[in-house]
Amino acid sequence: MLLENTWNRVVEWFKDRSERGRLVRSFNETAREAFVSGQAPTALKASISRGLPAYRHEFSAWMNTGFRIQALAGRELTKAEIVFIGEVVLANETLVRRLVVLGWDTLEVHGDHGRYGCRWCLADYANIGKFIE
Repeated sequence: MLLENTWNRVVEWFKDRSERGRLVRSFNETAREAFVSGQAPTALKASISRGLPAYRHEFSAWMNTGFRIQALAGRELTKAEIVFIGEVVLANETLVRRLVVLGWDTLEVHGDHGRYGCRWCLADYANIGKFIE
């Protein structure tokens, strides 16, 4: 019984990692096409980061819980520009919910120059429990 439970956890962990990788690749492909076609003024690239322990929730992965978006602008972005990118992502409730159930708890947005970015707690934007209220 113990061996079976352990095996199921290992299988589930690899399945989640695979789904997380597919989501990152899909985001990057879509962002690349949006930039090339002129729909987006800045090229974006997603990756996985450490995340913030303060933003953990019940579905958080045990490590690498941050979904990081880097804006490749060729210059330092203003805080308003970084916040705008984050708000565009957070406005997509389906994407936010997918990020949450796949174990991410932190959205990070950074530019390719400069030292600062912004972070958001994804659970705050997933409208979890809105039908229960």
